[in-house]
Amino acid sequence: MSLKSLEEFQTAVSEYMTDPDMDLLERAYTFSSQIHAGVERPCGDPAFSHACAVASKVVRMQLDMFTIAAALVHDVLERKLASVDELRTELGEGVVHLVEGLTKINSIIYQRGEERETESFRKMLLAIARDVRIVLLKLADRLHNMQTLSCFAHKDQVRLARETMEVYAPLANRMGISWLKSQLEDLCFEYLYPDEYKELKRRIRMFKTDANDQYIQSVVEHIQTKLESNGIEGQVSGRSKHLYSVYRKIKRQNIDIDQIYDIIAFRIIVDSVRDCYACLGIIHAAWKPIPGRFKDYIAMPKANMYQSLHTSVIGPYGKRMEVQIRTEEMHRIAEEGIAAHWKYKESSASVPATEDGRFSWVRHMLEWQKELNDAREVSAEAHLDLFPEEVYVFTPDGHVKELPQGSCPIDFAYSIHGDVGNTCVGAKINGKMVALKTPLQNGDVVEILTSSTQAPSKDWLNLVKTSKARNRIRHWIKTQEREKSIEIGRDLLERDLRKHKASLNKLMGDKMMPEVVSGFGFKNADEMLAAIGYGKLSSQQVAGKLLPNVDMRPPSSRISSLGRVLGKVRKKPAQDPIRIQGNDNIMVRFAKCCNPLPGDDIVGFITRGRGITVHAATCSHLLETDPQRRVEVAWDKDVKAVRNVKINVLCSDAKGILAEITNVIAQREADIVGASIHAHGQRGLNEFELAVESVEHLNRVIASLKGVKGVRRVERVSER
Repeated sequence: MSLKSLEEFQTAVSEYMTDPDMDLLERAYTFSSQIHAGVERPCGDPAFSHACAVASKVVRMQLDMFTIAAALVHDVLERKLASVDELRTELGEGVVHLVEGLTKINSIIYQRGEERETESFRKMLLAIARDVRIVLLKLADRLHNMQTLSCFAHKDQVRLARETMEVYAPLANRMGISWLKSQLEDLCFEYLYPDEYKELKRRIRMFKTDANDQYIQSVVEHIQTKLESNGIEGQVSGRSKHLYSVYRKIKRQNIDIDQIYDIIAFRIIVDSVRDCYACLGIIHAAWKPIPGRFKDYIAMPKANMYQSLHTSVIGPYGKRMEVQIRTEEMHRIAEEGIAAHWKYKESSASVPATEDGRFSWVRHMLEWQKELNDAREVSAEAHLDLFPEEVYVFTPDGHVKELPQGSCPIDFAYSIHGDVGNTCVGAKINGKMVALKTPLQNGDVVEILTSSTQAPSKDWLNLVKTSKARNRIRHWIKTQEREKSIEIGRDLLERDLRKHKASLNKLMGDKMMPEVVSGFGFKNADEMLAAIGYGKLSSQQVAGKLLPNVDMRPPSSRISSLGRVLGKVRKKPAQDPIRIQGNDNIMVRFAKCCNPLPGDDIVGFITRGRGITVHAATCSHLLETDPQRRVEVAWDKDVKAVRNVKINVLCSDAKGILAEITNVIAQREADIVGASIHAHGQRGLNEFELAVESVEHLNRVIASLKGVKGVRRVERVSER
């Protein structure tokens, strides 16, 4: 169907629309004819004829009036025949939304890649479009371009045909538009494999003899008679498969055309699913089914919503033939795919229950069009996010990268190569410098800037979304920490050995070294040195094993190597409440980020030169530290120590309430070390620093304060 005049378009849309916006159609047709006047395509045809051809294909899909109007002016922005403002003034926001989306898709340059990358490109087109009507517009535009491909230069013919075969024909198939997919494939076949195309076309023409036509007619009549005798109403037809599907089967199965038994396929369309299975029984009773050739796509539909029963049998005269059985609704979806949903009404009972949820909104579009007067509302309702968890972006040379939604340039850098990620110092998105934390959007072209002096930062772990980037960053940080620990361990062990006039470098080649290393449970010397550097192994212990004949001083008279790693040594006060794996000479301090109290679960973290920092086990800062530098610590239950902690008390600004709060604190035997009082309107916010013995003691104070009349909230405060 090729519509040319306004009257033809009006007649065609009236056949499937109950109340079409003829005014919009007329304005779009008139605007397109005027703005395309004198403009020609590469082959010399008027550009307006192309606009009408694309709109005709949109009408065949029975899409809404906004899409038809957009088809008539689909290329005016790309050709710079009109501005966005002009288009908006003439035809409204609903049409602009579709034309802008199509223009954005057309700006993307496809470059051949691996199958996975091509699939990502197809997904990216869908993600960028975000409105399925834009994708359908693109398919209609590409079909007419392929139909007029003869007027292009040879290299452009091959490029467009390959792009269509790899991207747009599979996209049409995924969306279930059978007729469009078949036409695109046959057109691509003609230009990509011209010799094979001509030969196969000649062979098929020979195959289609009068005898075969009579055979098809006799089989159709025979099936029709069988259905009628069993009380089933149905339409029976015979058809030849399109050229490329035959060629693909020949190549895939490595057979000759004479061995293909389903060049001719018969289709039966009935009223119900029950009749489908009844027909299957009739066909199998009439002719012998071929084992392994039955497929039930009704019970298990294809991903593109296709449903049908397929079987192959030994038909009349011993010829093999394929039979497809489906309902009218299944046939409509098989031919039109997602476009078929535009014909459904909200009250229709014929919508398949197995419909893919991502496309279910389409069948409501006609109802929305009647209810919504504002074109912008329709565009908003038509919003489509087929891949909400993915974003598709380009490298500067045109390769597609698939990343999780919310990914930043650092994720992109690591997706290219680990070294690119590790040395990433900046990024350009669509030619503009951006911060590394900038979220990537579908269709962005991303360029990574690197420097040999750059290194990953721990802060990057809070920005990245991909596990690959996160693992690479953690691996780099861990490697750097390990190298530092090996260096420190080597220095400590070298220092102890030097006191006994021994050299670590010489001992490294000694036959005793592997025994000493394995004796401490390590695989190699570097692991042992790292353990010394981390403070998990005493350098004196190792020195004693390496110099077994030297009279080493007892450990009790020495400073532990852990103490030397961590910093200045202090004598452990009698009231220190912390025990550290049996060590008595380690500097201990409490982390201000979580300010743990006796009774809290705690973990120690080894810092270089500042001893051990004690964190609450649930502290978020601790979770970001290197696990290999964490040590077990515990509260000394035999020691009672007082620790300071801050609490916030939110209360009403009532007379005498502050005195009651301080009185309750005193009753619970907690000392007020400091206080800050603020009044805001009818409320008061008070911060108290209390000296308490344990977390249980603090909880008792908080519980009592919550019982004071006028106190609204009491909470423990940690410094950040």
